[in-house]
Amino acid sequence: MRYIIVLFWAVLLGQIVGYLGGALNQQAYDPITTTVISLVAGVLVMIIGTVALPDKKKSTDQ
Repeated sequence: MRYIIVLFWAVLLGQIVGYLGGALNQQAYDPITTTVISLVAGVLVMIIGTVALPDKKKSTDQ
């Protein structure tokens, strides 16, 4: 369930950033490209969150 929430917020915030970025650069807003980039960024955040967690067995053995 947490992965769905992360992807939801990634798409939502990505759409906002894409719209504002397009407006500031005076370019056309493309929701499909923004959605794909947002989903890729959300997956990268999930991977980093999984890899960055410390291993409890290794950290308590010291």
